[in-house]
Amino acid sequence: MKHKIIIIAVLLMVNTVLAQTSDEQKINKVLDNWHMAAANADFEAYFGNMTKEGVFLGTDAMENWQNTEFREFSKPYFDKGKAWNFTTVQRNVYLDDSGNLAWFDELLDTQMKICRGSGVLKKENGQWKIAHYVLSIAVPNEYVDELVQIKEEKDNAILEELKKNRQ
Repeated sequence: MKHKIIIIAVLLMVNTVLAQTSDEQKINKVLDNWHMAAANADFEAYFGNMTKEGVFLGTDAMENWQNTEFREFSKPYFDKGKAWNFTTVQRNVYLDDSGNLAWFDELLDTQMKICRGSGVLKKENGQWKIAHYVLSIAVPNEYVDELVQIKEEKDNAILEELKKNRQ
C-alpha cells in the first residue's frame, strides 16, 4: 500500500512538471509566432495572439497602447508589408500555480539593437494570449548618464505635463 501511494505521488508530480513544460512550450510558440507575424506583416496573426484588452507599452514614455489604438497605429505599417522584426535571443517564462497566468522577459535583436521585452499572458479558452507587453531599449549602465543628458529636455517637459494632469 505504501509503495502505491509513493508511485501515485510521483506520477502526480511528473504530470504537473510535464503540464508546466507543455505550457511553457505553448507560451514560447505564441511569443515566437507573434514576433514572426510582425516580421511578416501579418496583421491578423499578430493581433490574434493578443487578448482583446491587450496592452503594448512601447519605448517612448507616451506609448501606452490599448489594443484598439495599437491596431489603428500599427495598421499602416502592416499594410505596407513592413512592420518590425524582433528576434528573441533569450527568454525566461514563469507560470502561476493556477496554470492560467504567465509572465516572461526576453532579450531581443531589433533594429534598435538589444531590447528587452516583458509581459503577461493569460489562458483564454485553453489558448495562451498576450495580455500585456513592454518593450524597452537596453542601455548599458556606463551610458546611462549620457542618455539622460540626451533625453533630459523632452523628459522634463513630459514630466511637467504629467504632474499637472495628476493634480
